[in-house]
Amino acid sequence: MLARWDPWQDLLDLEREMRDLTRRLFGGTAFTPFERPSSQPWAPAVDVFSRDNDLVIRAELPGIDPEKDVEITVQDGMLTIKGERRQEEHVDREGYVRFESRYGAFQRTVPLPQGVKESDIRATYDRGVLEVVVPRAGEVASAKRIPVTAGGERKALVTRGRKKK
Repeated sequence: MLARWDPWQDLLDLEREMRDLTRRLFGGTAFTPFERPSSQPWAPAVDVFSRDNDLVIRAELPGIDPEKDVEITVQDGMLTIKGERRQEEHVDREGYVRFESRYGAFQRTVPLPQGVKESDIRATYDRGVLEVVVPRAGEVASAKRIPVTAGGERKALVTRGRKKK
């Protein structure tokens, strides 16, 4: 007896296998395009750089209320940005093709140089970007290159392979 091939069933089986593989590799629960990935942690992207001798910490935090949802603290030489990006519940999900926005609690910590005055640190929020400025903390000495020398046995092998001119 001949079995009839059902390509749709093969696609459904493949989707199930990929969901199971994702769950095993990354933990948590795999999600469909309309489910919130609640078990996946969310951490905002953070850039740390020097600008005019100030240390600048910039975090992408779209969709938050900076007065309610973010707390910035300094303790033991560490600056911590923590808070929560809350999801507005939408019962009607018509029009969504995919729903990938991450929500939930987050925390990012940045080490500060010694001698920073906590009272001088200032923070602003504009267009979804939180910027924390630590005055005069960006005065970091330029990097010094450290030469690497080969060990005795390795050096002998290298010199043996070279032709003398």
